[in-house]
Amino acid sequence: MNNQYLIPANTKKSKLILNIFTPIDLIIFITGVVFTFALLMMIKSNSFGTTILLLVPALISTFLILPIPNYHNMRIFIRNIYSFFTNRRRYYWKGWCMRDEERNK
Repeated sequence: MNNQYLIPANTKKSKLILNIFTPIDLIIFITGVVFTFALLMMIKSNSFGTTILLLVPALISTFLILPIPNYHNMRIFIRNIYSFFTNRRRYYWKGWCMRDEERNK
């Protein structure tokens, strides 16, 4: 095969629940839905705006577990954005050929 390897794109999907969710995703979603259901049972909503505010926990939890291409879901995407902006972006070269560069100068 001339050192060419074929790796399927969905190799980790068998480890996911319903091939989409991790256990933490389901915990986030179920918590949001249960909290929203409890709010709807406890608070009487007379207007459309109040109903939307009561649905916010379920909407946010659904948004966080929404699958997107090239990332697992929005939660992972937001975590990657946060780590990009909070971590150091200046990388210093300390490779194995650092001495070779000094000799070439």
